[in-house]
Amino acid sequence: MSTTNVNGAAAGSTPPLREAASTSEPIKAIRLRHPWRVVFAVLLVAIFAFFVIDAAFRPAYDWPAVGKYLFDRRISMAALVTIELTVFSMVIAIILGVILAVMRLSPNPVVKSVAWFYLWIFRGTPVYVQLTIWGLISLIYTSIDIGLPFMTPWISFSTNAALNTFTLAVIGLALNEAAYMAEIVRAGLLSVDKGQEEASVALGMSWSQTMTRVILPQSMRVIIPPTGNEVISMLKTTSLVTAVPFSLELFTRSRDISAETFNPIPLLIVASIWYLFFTSILMVGQYFLEKRFSRGVGDRQTDKDDPTPSTGAITGVVPIVGAGQATVIVPPKTDAPDTTGDGGAR
Repeated sequence: MSTTNVNGAAAGSTPPLREAASTSEPIKAIRLRHPWRVVFAVLLVAIFAFFVIDAAFRPAYDWPAVGKYLFDRRISMAALVTIELTVFSMVIAIILGVILAVMRLSPNPVVKSVAWFYLWIFRGTPVYVQLTIWGLISLIYTSIDIGLPFMTPWISFSTNAALNTFTLAVIGLALNEAAYMAEIVRAGLLSVDKGQEEASVALGMSWSQTMTRVILPQSMRVIIPPTGNEVISMLKTTSLVTAVPFSLELFTRSRDISAETFNPIPLLIVASIWYLFFTSILMVGQYFLEKRFSRGVGDRQTDKDDPTPSTGAITGVVPIVGAGQATVIVPPKTDAPDTTGDGGAR
């Protein structure tokens, strides 16, 4: 026979969970201090402020000239041409890259080898060299002939008349970028589990339905981030089309103006500001695209053990090592009447 104390608990026994929870004190968390982080942050701010103040008063930057040419008509038109080069080249590169990626994944060894050879050529040579060759294409092919091989062509065009420098610049940029887009698309397609395709076939979907409704929507989560980087890189690569030669894009146009004014640094700053402006817009668009195609990924979280406000007890499922099953901890009901008849003693 056990004796009980004034609170009804048996002498020498463990107090019930309700009493332990009600008498426990909240934990006071003290945030760790990191003084060196503060010192490093202050140092970075000081360096940045020093650079800004120094640049504001350095005569070589010539900020009045920057303001004069920032919205100059010649610069704004060149910026528009740069955007056109970027958009046209990326559209062609994405379409061709998807085709090459599907060819790389084809079971046909000939198709796969042709795609691999294309990637080997265009990824293995510098883009500036490729653009220079495209600028000399009229020396290699003096005319563009349409007809049967080894016979009199039905239609013949002069290469210089059919392809201007803008078109050659777009072709050169697009063909080079397609090689990189092919690998990006191929990585995205391979990231989708094989079971997704098998399930689609089991449901009676065709290959095109499987790709458009199942595979591509899931692979876009992997494709979008590097594609956004490639678009930004393409925007800056347009400065190399002077090798074609094409001289109406932003960098070459600002360089030509600086040759007239004998003051290159302000014009370089003007071109950089326009590049930063376009890049910032592309980065914002990339962010929203990533957010759009990553919906449902990472949203599902594991059940967390939340303390019950009234008792502070923990609810949830706690695995027991070696038992092969789980134990459920249920918080005691503080407002339930005592049905044991012994005042809570056991």
